[in-house]
Amino acid sequence: MNSQTTPVAGAAENQIIAERRAKLARLRERGPAFPNDFVRTHHAGDLQARYGALDRDEIAAARVEVKLAGRMMLKRVMGKASFATVADSSGRIQFYVTPEDVGAEVYEAFKHWDIGDILGAEGELFKTQKGELSVRLRALRLLVKSLRPLPDKFHGLEDRELRYRQRYVDLIMNEETRQAFVVRSKAIAAMRAVMVEQGFLEVETPMLQVIPGGAAAKPFVTHHNALDIDMFLRIAPELFLKRLVVGGFERVFEINRNFRNEGLSPRHNPEFTMMEFYAAYHDVRWMMDFTELLLRETAVRATGSAVLAYQGERIDFGEPFARLTIVGAIRQHAPRYSDAQLADRTFLHRELRGMGSTHAEEAGLGALQLALFEQVAEAKLVQPTYIVDYPVEVSPLARASDTKPGVTERFELFIAGREMANGFSELNDPEDQAARFMEQVKARAAGDEEAMYYDADYVRALEYGMPPAAGCGVGVDRFIMLLTDAASIRDVILFPHMRPEERV
Repeated sequence: MNSQTTPVAGAAENQIIAERRAKLARLRERGPAFPNDFVRTHHAGDLQARYGALDRDEIAAARVEVKLAGRMMLKRVMGKASFATVADSSGRIQFYVTPEDVGAEVYEAFKHWDIGDILGAEGELFKTQKGELSVRLRALRLLVKSLRPLPDKFHGLEDRELRYRQRYVDLIMNEETRQAFVVRSKAIAAMRAVMVEQGFLEVETPMLQVIPGGAAAKPFVTHHNALDIDMFLRIAPELFLKRLVVGGFERVFEINRNFRNEGLSPRHNPEFTMMEFYAAYHDVRWMMDFTELLLRETAVRATGSAVLAYQGERIDFGEPFARLTIVGAIRQHAPRYSDAQLADRTFLHRELRGMGSTHAEEAGLGALQLALFEQVAEAKLVQPTYIVDYPVEVSPLARASDTKPGVTERFELFIAGREMANGFSELNDPEDQAARFMEQVKARAAGDEEAMYYDADYVRALEYGMPPAAGCGVGVDRFIMLLTDAASIRDVILFPHMRPEERV
């Protein structure tokens, strides 16, 4: 028996389940215990929106007949009249049940039904003396017998692990959870709509790949039996999307699931959602403007406002996004460092070692500056801020700047202290790309499990000629965290990955 199955533990839970199974057994004796012939005509939320503001006389005059179905969340048995609160996907409504209206046999059965049972009912709308919109039932059926008890209260913090493991219970009990995932659905639909309106073509690229590419990450490995080859779960769709740009699709996007064999944290889940998009004949500056437009419009369409409250901070998508270099961000948020120190590789090595950084000893100046930025400035970027001019050595797919040696035309967007998007002018020089792949191969041979593989087919695609282009990837889950004021990525993923439950 799993001790964490429900908040009702041990022997008490066993007794409740046994009693409910006995009730189900008696139902089976009378015929089909899980009927599937009830057809509803209305939803609770729609009725509340349409009739909730009317007074008792107006509703009585309207004579609104309804057929509803939902889960019983509350029940009050009061002799010759009883009440039940029933929830469906749209909201809640109250049932008024009497033996005169539904029949003595049904009423007696209803008194023994349990919280969590799913009911189907027919009746007429009315308002109680207290002004609550209700349905006076003339027919009532038990559609689904619930065998497990719902928790009396679902305390978010205390039961957080249970909420993730048993999301179905979380969704039943917590309106906030349901609304968070409604916002997620609206946001993804809004992102898709904006992209289509802007002339982008939605495509699908492989999730099983022979060579994992498009990001620096450790992949999951699997084996294809028929081909007898190892394959990798996608870490990013980038290289396939840019193959499509080579092929003539000048604006493409994909809302995709990626998989990275990395640790768990409030910002990381091994399976996550991103949107990547590419536009030919544009550069990194256009892409920053476009990404700003995309996120602002998505926030407004999903939440109704460009201003969000996130973990006590006010995040304003309506204002132009700030733009800083890596060194500029350090100077702004850690002014104790001088320009001379930030240009001194020996100093940066010593400073980072004192902070416990795991940077490579052979790292160049740009990579060391980036490592220091991550230590002292990244968490302080609350308002939307683009960090630009990333060093070549940490940007193997980005186009090198023509005017600034050692840096690329790349940005990362930070909001609320975490990376939200990554974009750049695309590297379309096949010889430069081949050379950078070789550097990644050397890094992998030296033990870097996140370094990229050499993708010969992608180099071949570039040799046919890819137009100048810009691309970007947006972390959808992290963006949804902002829109829903969620502290952890697990709060915006319906079924986050966790260790298997211990069974006793």
